[in-house]
Amino acid sequence: MKGISTKVLVLAALGLLIEPAVWNPSQLGAQPPWPFPVQVTPDSQRNALNNVRSQSSWLQNATRTAPNYLTGAYEMVWQQFQMLRDAYQGFKATLSPRQLDAGANELAELEAGLDILAESFGNFQQDLATGQSGARAFRNMCQVLGRATAIWTQELNRVSVRVRVGWP
Repeated sequence: MKGISTKVLVLAALGLLIEPAVWNPSQLGAQPPWPFPVQVTPDSQRNALNNVRSQSSWLQNATRTAPNYLTGAYEMVWQQFQMLRDAYQGFKATLSPRQLDAGANELAELEAGLDILAESFGNFQQDLATGQSGARAFRNMCQVLGRATAIWTQELNRVSVRVRVGWP
């Protein structure tokens, strides 16, 4: 019995010594480091574009319903806007270098359009500072933001066709 346990210990020790030579950590199938690589395929582009469209729709829905909330309405609209911005960044990450080059100016205009949409939140704060009622200022912000988001989405669709999003 003692001979078997000694053999097991010797084999285990040899395994620990040999294992690092055989084992290669770079071959592990673990999650890649951040930022995760994004696939540039027609399917990934269509999915990312549809995600941006959905986020736009959710933001527009938030601008329609938020004025009816008693609390948390501003935060909800702000969060939906940030989700739209994030979805757009994810969409751009799926574009090929050729698509990015072909639509560089238009993609930059879409980015600037998001910055303009963000200004509506600052305008809301200014309206409050000048004495306008919170409910009225918020309702105005939501109307402007909802309409502007619809126009931004139309432009996104136009640019997506032009740079051939989702085409092989």
